[in-house]
Amino acid sequence: MLWFNLATAVPVLLLFLASFLGGVWAIGALAYLTVFVFTLDRLIEGAAARSNSDGEFPAGEPLSVFLGISHLILIVVSILALTGQTGLVWWEIGICFIVFGQYFGQVSNANAHELIHHANRWMNRLGVAVYSSMMFGHHASAHTKVHHVYVGSHRDPNTAHFGESIYRFWPRAWLGSFMRGLEAETKLRERAKTPKPKWTHPYVVYAAWSTVSLIVAMLIAGWLGLIALLGVSLYATMQHLASDYIQHYGMRRRMLANGKFEPVGPKHSWNSPHTFSSAMMMNVPRHSDHHMNPARKFTELRLDEDTMPMLPKSIPVMGIISLVPPLWRHMMDDRVREATGIQY
Repeated sequence: MLWFNLATAVPVLLLFLASFLGGVWAIGALAYLTVFVFTLDRLIEGAAARSNSDGEFPAGEPLSVFLGISHLILIVVSILALTGQTGLVWWEIGICFIVFGQYFGQVSNANAHELIHHANRWMNRLGVAVYSSMMFGHHASAHTKVHHVYVGSHRDPNTAHFGESIYRFWPRAWLGSFMRGLEAETKLRERAKTPKPKWTHPYVVYAAWSTVSLIVAMLIAGWLGLIALLGVSLYATMQHLASDYIQHYGMRRRMLANGKFEPVGPKHSWNSPHTFSSAMMMNVPRHSDHHMNPARKFTELRLDEDTMPMLPKSIPVMGIISLVPPLWRHMMDDRVREATGIQY
């Protein structure tokens, strides 16, 4: 668990220190989430970085719970820091916006993703609370009931089309996943033998959690608190969607003669063998195995470079590259053709 603890739990302390002390702590938090992660990825390249675990890590679940609860506290701390109530000056507030957005986007979102896949009801609800605190609660429905079912096809709004820029993908994926998730949940409730009260609809729950977050932000710092919460949530959500864009860009599942899509396999997602950034994102970059085994714990996800398409850089670095569409296409389009066998 060393890499997971270093990559995910240590920044929690740095974010607290940056929020209340600013100065060198704010710079240190930014350096940890950028330069340090990039450097560690480079230093521990090789066979050790690509090793697979053979056994269970019971410490994985307590870490997920710790990160989930820490996120709910950090949301409040971020509002205090970003509205200047902790005494930070303008440049410290700017750095805190970046580090909170990056942490929420890369760690909190990844951990919530792990939690919503958990069979334990309370851990699942914690994941929903984390997503909803960032106005992204619908992802708990869209991810499990739409993305995992239709990944690699035109029916999945979170699979990026070949040639699609991230700027077109962002709004399409957010709105598409919201609508498709709502449709899936509504149809599921309609098929239930015993009708459930309307207030138990998952989307009502997501809205309630998000409303609580907005009210807390208003109570802390008025309209400025509301703007701070919405701003950092938008930044975090854009990073989450960028991860979807990167991990599924151009991938397609074949339609079979029976009208169904071929089973999800190792070739239908992009993966990253970079150890430290993968640990920071709770092994989400081992994406093919996650789609083939959604119930598998993050500590047990496997990587096979012989059968799984690999990204040329880590996901955080690829996220930066994706912001320049010509550079992204130059780097990725030929790799897509090679991985899929489709001559776009």
